[in-house]
Amino acid sequence: MNLEVTQENLYLFLPSKVSWMAEMLASDKEISIADAVKEIYKSETYRKLEDDTTKLWHLGPVALYQELMG
Repeated sequence: MNLEVTQENLYLFLPSKVSWMAEMLASDKEISIADAVKEIYKSETYRKLEDDTTKLWHLGPVALYQELMG
């Protein structure tokens, strides 16, 4: 069993990470979850998150949210 995270399987981690960040963003900005998700997908943080070489996927939701808001 291959448990290594690669660019080819990284997409499996992203929905849960985005979901957590979207909940925090929606709450903080008082916007809908859908709008929060759109904002996240347009962000530089998401571009880094979907690139395996940054290893940003190692971060938990709070650290990712701080990166997003930073």
